[in-house]
Amino acid sequence: MDMSRRFGLALVAGLWLAGCGPRTAGGPAEPRARVPAKASRPIDTTSWVERNLASLSLRDRVAQMVTVWSLGDYTSYQDSAFAEVLHWVDSLHVGGLTISLGTPVEVAHKLDLLQRRSRLPLLVSSDLEPSLMRLETAVYPAYLLETGGATQFPPAMAIAATGRDEDAYDVARAIAREGRAVGVHVNFAPVVDVNNNPNNPVIGTRSFGEDPARVARLAAHFVRGTRDGGLLSTAKHFPGHGDTDVDSHVGLPVISATPARLREVELLPFRAAIAAGADMVMSAHIALPALGGDSATPATLRPDVMSALLRDSLGFQGTAVTDALSMEGVGKGYTVAQSAVMSVLAGADILLKPNDVPGAIDAVVAAVERGEVPPARIDSSVRRLLWLKARAGLATSRSRSLDSVHAIVASREHRALAQDVASRAITLIRDSGPLVPVAASDRIALVVYSPESEVKAGRALTRELARLRPGMRTAGRIGPGSAAPVLDSVARAAGEQDVLVIAAFVRRVEGEGRATVPPHVAAWIDSIASSRRAIVVAFGNPYVLRQFPKAQAYINAFGIGDALEIAAARALSGAQPVTGRSPVSLPGYFARGDGLTR
Repeated sequence: MDMSRRFGLALVAGLWLAGCGPRTAGGPAEPRARVPAKASRPIDTTSWVERNLASLSLRDRVAQMVTVWSLGDYTSYQDSAFAEVLHWVDSLHVGGLTISLGTPVEVAHKLDLLQRRSRLPLLVSSDLEPSLMRLETAVYPAYLLETGGATQFPPAMAIAATGRDEDAYDVARAIAREGRAVGVHVNFAPVVDVNNNPNNPVIGTRSFGEDPARVARLAAHFVRGTRDGGLLSTAKHFPGHGDTDVDSHVGLPVISATPARLREVELLPFRAAIAAGADMVMSAHIALPALGGDSATPATLRPDVMSALLRDSLGFQGTAVTDALSMEGVGKGYTVAQSAVMSVLAGADILLKPNDVPGAIDAVVAAVERGEVPPARIDSSVRRLLWLKARAGLATSRSRSLDSVHAIVASREHRALAQDVASRAITLIRDSGPLVPVAASDRIALVVYSPESEVKAGRALTRELARLRPGMRTAGRIGPGSAAPVLDSVARAAGEQDVLVIAAFVRRVEGEGRATVPPHVAAWIDSIASSRRAIVVAFGNPYVLRQFPKAQAYINAFGIGDALEIAAARALSGAQPVTGRSPVSLPGYFARGDGLTR
């Protein structure tokens, strides 16, 4: 699941004060703890599960199957969005919450508040794939002041580029420790999709690559690292979202894979993740007509996929969760009521982020009351969820010491690990000069391409290049809307230096269904890169080389983040070796395993 609500240029850091003061006019009363911070003795988990199940009405049992979404930002008691979350927890008694976007202390305080209000403990999840990057930092736009946040690790494809499988375990364990420190219990990761389609607009660097066997090994390492770090893991998106060219946030991708192809490619990593102990499997909103279905029904709503294939064929005994039911991959063809009931009938234990939370609960309750959904079907899911909560430690305690946030999140050890992985992920795909590393006598001009939303893009790269090569000059910053006069001005400024470095920040954006450079800007980059000594460094989409095929030198960083920017600067200047190998191919440009050593 990915964010689909607010995304601003500023996530201003601040302390979550809600729940620390008296009742506020017009707002909810101060929350009171309903469970002790620490159990006095070990509990009988089976008794805890059955006792809580027996205490729930049908409506509350169904509500336990619903996981809602909330920002982790600061909000007052009077904030309408927060009031809605409180209603879901206080009145509807939902079973889970997915948290996103906010700095660590804010998130920890908000989760403590909601846990204290909830009748049963909330199972808290987040997309940490493979980084607590949704809590990575806050930025004050007027000053571009970064206020700090969680460790930002390189994404899955960058981890795969290092060639060291154990990196997946180490990174997953560190992410789990940070997630646990702020109150998260479930990591909606790893992404085990095999990204074998360069046109995929939604998976990309979230995947470990295009080799099914390698993706399977790394997925298993990531699952084990997540467990050892203290979180529950989720293999997604079942039965495989890698070979798509449609973003399921905006439409329904149709996969033409045959059953034989699914067994050999897409399902291989899921088998490995399940064998390694994955706690959850998340469905994909994709159509699979070659698997006995049609081109209009998402896998999420198909019993032959979510029950027969997942549980009977693959032997998965854990918890099945839908991808976000707010996504258009399921939302365009079905109402909230239909998708909720059909997901349950298909085999889902968790209904993730329905657009209408009360409506989803009402629909499933009505389906049980009219005999369409057996009550035992609901009970089996709620038992799974209560067992998960017990495994997450929620049967004995819902809280954690806030001191652990500062002791664990963005620790020196974790930041060093992120930088180490990033340094080994930098991959030199092409170098006809040779230009990498840039000769000590050459003066460097840097051009940064990024959308306006990437307010931090290039800052760490610029700082590190300037530190290592004092003669470096920033020739300019361009974006999707840069007109010809701006591009010409940047070209003139860059022409005074010996080597041009073009840093292209091309991140997939949820819901936009694209991850490319606009044609007029791509043509300019291709032209300037062919007419002089130029190095293109791709941050994010590794396939953008096809938009400027004349580039003399091309580096893939396989992600966006400070650690990768610093690593790229050091590789360009010769301050570190270049050893990465590409986990993906682009026919006509590079093959899987390609990478020049420097």
